[in-house]
Amino acid sequence: MKTMLCKQYGPPESLVLEDVEPPKAGPGQVVVEVKACGVNFPDVLIIENKYQFKPQLPFAPGGEISGVVKELGEGVTNVAVGDRVLASTGFGGFAEEIAIPAAAAVPIPDSMDFPTAAAFLMTYGTSYYALKDRAQIRPGENLVVLGAAGGVGLAAVELGKALGARVIAAASSEEKLAVCREHGADATIDYSKDGLKDEMKELTGGKGADVVYDPVGGEYSEAAIRATAWEGRFLVIGFAAGDIPRIPLNLTLLKSCQIVGVFWGAFVGREPERNRQNTRELFELFEKGTIKPYVSSSYPLAEAASALHEIGGRRAKGKIVVVP
Repeated sequence: MKTMLCKQYGPPESLVLEDVEPPKAGPGQVVVEVKACGVNFPDVLIIENKYQFKPQLPFAPGGEISGVVKELGEGVTNVAVGDRVLASTGFGGFAEEIAIPAAAAVPIPDSMDFPTAAAFLMTYGTSYYALKDRAQIRPGENLVVLGAAGGVGLAAVELGKALGARVIAAASSEEKLAVCREHGADATIDYSKDGLKDEMKELTGGKGADVVYDPVGGEYSEAAIRATAWEGRFLVIGFAAGDIPRIPLNLTLLKSCQIVGVFWGAFVGREPERNRQNTRELFELFEKGTIKPYVSSSYPLAEAASALHEIGGRRAKGKIVVVP
């Protein structure tokens, strides 16, 4: 089978497409024929040895897949050969087949196609955990989403609306903001042209944001905290801008606000039943048409480096998938 391997750390073009032996299902595992693999910012970091998880070389990037169960290992009872599933894999998804723990294979609704399924779990799982569990967002609150046109950002826009918030989407171009409005944003901020702090204040009637969702980091984080409301919650999702900001902690004192970490991957491992319940609720929202991943680009496996450059260059709108 073909797989796109990281054999030495480096930029996307250092990946190598190779033929390797197909995997076998060990005890408690299944082999999935990969139909689509979602591309996410951690995929860029992991091949450059900048991510918290460091697989042994060589490895294939690609942390979320959808496909068809091809083979069952000993003791597997939760899925059957032929089942359509998605899974969060961490890495290994840029391949035609992958062996994963059977517990990670989640059957997908009949109405969900494979590219949509591959674009679903990480972005919506992260954003739902952030807004529902970490921020405990309430109907009528003002939610500001930074990097709102990206995968997790657009999921946060849709889920914020579904949870009853007033959503203000912030992104770096009018083209990106148009996508946010199509997905339900009530107001928008182009922070490439407008002052983020002042715009947040103006759009919230001077109050500031009750919840800020920040997958970007860099220069925008402190400005957003300065425009956070009394007892607001600032959600730390990631650092797509590349810089981890250093926040003056007196800002939290003056506003009685919270800086709240969001590590969905660890939540999945530590609280699997709560995560399964969240996933069930997300499937219900999908089947009602309340949420729907926006897949803007699709690449064949041989062009996976181009997909990673689109993500790393912050040019993506919604989700990108690789289709073996």
